[in-house]
Amino acid sequence: MTASVRFKFFPARARLLAPLLATGLFVSGCASMAGLHTHARMGDPQAIAASGRSLAGVALSEAAWPRRDWWRDYGDAQLDRMVGRALAGQPRLRIAEARLRAAEAVADVAGASLEPQVNASLRSTRERFSEHGTVPPPIAGSWQTVNDVSLGASYELDFWGKNHAAVEAALDRAHAAQVDLQAARLMLTTSLVRAYLRLDAAYAQRDLAQATLAQRQHTLELTRRRVAAQLDSSLELTQAEAALPAASEQISAANEAIARIGNQIAALEGQGPDASLAISRPRLAPVGQIALPADLPIALVGRRPDVVAQRWRVEAAGHDIKVAKARFYPDISLNAFVGLQRLGFADFLSAGSRVLGVAPAISLPIFDGGRLRGNLALHQAAYDATVEGYNAAVLAAVHEVVDQLVSLRWLDERQREEAQALVLSRHAYALAQARYRAGLASYLQVLSAEGQVLAQQQAVIASQARQRELRLNLVQALGGGYEPAATAQASLTRSATP
Repeated sequence: MTASVRFKFFPARARLLAPLLATGLFVSGCASMAGLHTHARMGDPQAIAASGRSLAGVALSEAAWPRRDWWRDYGDAQLDRMVGRALAGQPRLRIAEARLRAAEAVADVAGASLEPQVNASLRSTRERFSEHGTVPPPIAGSWQTVNDVSLGASYELDFWGKNHAAVEAALDRAHAAQVDLQAARLMLTTSLVRAYLRLDAAYAQRDLAQATLAQRQHTLELTRRRVAAQLDSSLELTQAEAALPAASEQISAANEAIARIGNQIAALEGQGPDASLAISRPRLAPVGQIALPADLPIALVGRRPDVVAQRWRVEAAGHDIKVAKARFYPDISLNAFVGLQRLGFADFLSAGSRVLGVAPAISLPIFDGGRLRGNLALHQAAYDATVEGYNAAVLAAVHEVVDQLVSLRWLDERQREEAQALVLSRHAYALAQARYRAGLASYLQVLSAEGQVLAQQQAVIASQARQRELRLNLVQALGGGYEPAATAQASLTRSATP
C-alpha cells in the first residue's frame, strides 16, 4: 500500500506534522531493509599469482602491450587492406554499434528524470451533460462545448538519489556497450588474421605437395630406366606410378583449403564470395621475439575489453541496488499548472477563464506485501552474479596469457626436435635414393624414407602455423591494443560496492 499526500492549502499544524511523518516513514524504510545485503566482493588482480615460473624465460617490457593496429606487425599490405574493409563493412560490427546507440538512448531517457517536465495540452470537447448529474441547471441536460488549455510543470525532488542512481546505471551500461563494440572489433580482427594465417599455411602445404609430386615424377623416370635395364620389375614401376595420384590428391586438397579459407576471409570482410578470387598469397613478415608487459596481471584488467565491460556492468548493478533502496523512502514532487477553462468560446481568452494550481506531493510506501524487499533482494543477487562474473573474467584473462606462453615454450622445444628430425630424415632419404640408383636398395625403402621426410615437413609447417596462431592468441589475450579513455578509467577506480 502506498500513501500519497498532496499539500495545497494546509493548516500550519499539518505542515509541522508532515516532516515528522516523513522522518518516521524514513526510519521505517530503513528497518524494512534489515538483513538484506550483497555477498560477492570484487577480487584483487594483484592476488592472482602470475610470475616466477609462469613467466620464466619471457622478456618483460613496459612497451610490450599490443598497439591498436597490431596486425600491421605482420608486414602484409593485403592483410592491412582486408582488416580495414572488415572494420568498415562487417554487419556484426554494425549490430554492436546499434546496441551502443540503444544503450546511449536509454541513458538519455533516464537522464530526463533529473530535469523538470513541462507539458502543454489543448482540448475542446462537445458533450451533453446529464440532467441528473452533478452539474446544475441550466447546463444540465444541454449540449455544451468545454474548452481547456493548460500548461503543466512537475519536478521530482531526488532526496534519496534514486533518479541519479538510475542515470548512473544507464550510463554504466552505455559504457559497457561501448567496450563491447571494441571487443567485437577485436574478435573480428583476430578471426580475420587467424584465417589469413591458415591461408598462408595452406599455401605452404600446397608447395610441399607440388615438390613431392615433382620428386615422385623424377623417381618414376628413374624406375622406368631401371625396368628397361631389367634392374627392377613391373611391380616397382606400378608402385612408382601409383605414388603420383596420391601427390596430386594432396595438391587438390590444398587448393580446396585455399579456396574455402579465401571464402571465409571474404565473409569476415563483409564481402561476397567473388571477393575471395582477388586474394593473393600472403606475404607475412617473420615473427619477432616474444615480450610481455611488466605490469601483469594488474594492468590486464584495464586492457581487456571483455573485463572492462564486465566491470562497467558491476558498476551498473551497484547503482541498481541504490535505486531499489531508494524506493523504500518517500517520493517528493512539485507540480503546478496554469491554463484557461470555459464552457463555450465566449470570453475564453479573458482573465476570468484562467485556472492556476500548485500541488506539492509526497508518496509514502507503507505496506506492499514484500514487493520492495523482493525487488532489492533481486538486484542484490544480480549484483553478486555480476561481480563473480567479473572475478571469473579476470582469472580467465590471466590464465589465457599464461596458457599461450606455456604452449609457446613447449612449441619451441618441439620445433628444435622437428628441425633435427627433418635433417636426419632428409639424409636418410638421400641415402635411400643413392642406394636405389646403385641397385642396392628397393623402391619400398625409397618410399619409406620419402614418407618420413614428408611427415617431418608437414610437422614443420604445422608448427610454424601453430606458433603464429599462439602469438595471435597472445595479442588477443592482452586486449588487442585496447586502452580505455582516461575519464572512463578514472570512473572505474571508484568502489563498485553498493
